[in-house]
Amino acid sequence: MQQHNASRRGLLFGAAAVSAGAFLTGCTSNESDDKPAANDQPVADDKPGKQVTIGFAGPQADHGWLNAINDNARKRAKKYSDVTLDITEGSNDTAQQIGQIETLINKKVDVLVVLPADGKALTQVGLKAMRAGIPVVNLDRVFNSPQAYRCWIGGDNYGMGLNAGHYIGEKLKDKAGARVIELAGLDNLELTKQRTQGFDDALKNYPNIKKVARQAADFTVESGQAKMAQLLQAQSAFDAVWNHDDDQGVGALRAIEQAGRDGFLMVGGAGALSAFQAIKRDDGVLKATVLYPPTMAASAIDLARALGQGKGVGGLAEFEIPTSLTCYSAVVDKDNVDQYMSTGFE
Repeated sequence: MQQHNASRRGLLFGAAAVSAGAFLTGCTSNESDDKPAANDQPVADDKPGKQVTIGFAGPQADHGWLNAINDNARKRAKKYSDVTLDITEGSNDTAQQIGQIETLINKKVDVLVVLPADGKALTQVGLKAMRAGIPVVNLDRVFNSPQAYRCWIGGDNYGMGLNAGHYIGEKLKDKAGARVIELAGLDNLELTKQRTQGFDDALKNYPNIKKVARQAADFTVESGQAKMAQLLQAQSAFDAVWNHDDDQGVGALRAIEQAGRDGFLMVGGAGALSAFQAIKRDDGVLKATVLYPPTMAASAIDLARALGQGKGVGGLAEFEIPTSLTCYSAVVDKDNVDQYMSTGFE
């Protein structure tokens, strides 16, 4: 999964826009604007331009979100007649991924998009690409050095927790002695700590709410079911649960159904299609999810294309694309789920 302290980095852009006229599909507003920016610089748009070969390297797609990252990159590249996408098989083995990226460097691709399995371990190969004159778009899991990439784009882990906490807080603000529990991800990942910290910080605004339990799972259906079953056994009554990840949430909901429990609300995380569908049906405990949008991969392709063509971002006055873009963790509930349904991943 992705890893970055996005709350301290970058510009905040909306996360799930899919307008074809917008430049940063996953991280812009829903409005497109064909007018030139204030200084009339060339900006990226849908019109064919200079041919650009983009090398794409990510980890193994062993999780719904990571599979959606690859799908978003492929689909976005196909939209442009001036883009050729050279995508690797993906690997969680650091040495293998480094080798895949070095192959792309040797092919002299115009731009690289890299979601590293381990940002720290792959920093040197990012530096190698940049020194070879190949700009790097660092996707989500950040390299250790800003010299290893031209632009970073990714999600806001702290913001996920913050927005989940505020949503739950507003739902329970009038309930005395409200109790909440948390089904986290992997505790050895920094992103999990950031999501928990954001959640805890949000709850500080609601003195009537107490977090009474927390279990860490590992982003799989099986672990979500097992850890949620433990929480249900230990807690005879609570009012809300925040689950960090919609994939493990499938298992969590299974455990809840098997236990015959209700009387509380659940908030998920990431933006899986199954979560959106459950929210729309509104016949169970899952009432919302906070986004960690895989559409950021489509936006990374947009950024890479702009870099390869020497263009800027439509709607901004600068000639160059920004150094950092942080996708907003929007809350999706029954009121706005239709807007986001097309972005849900399986």
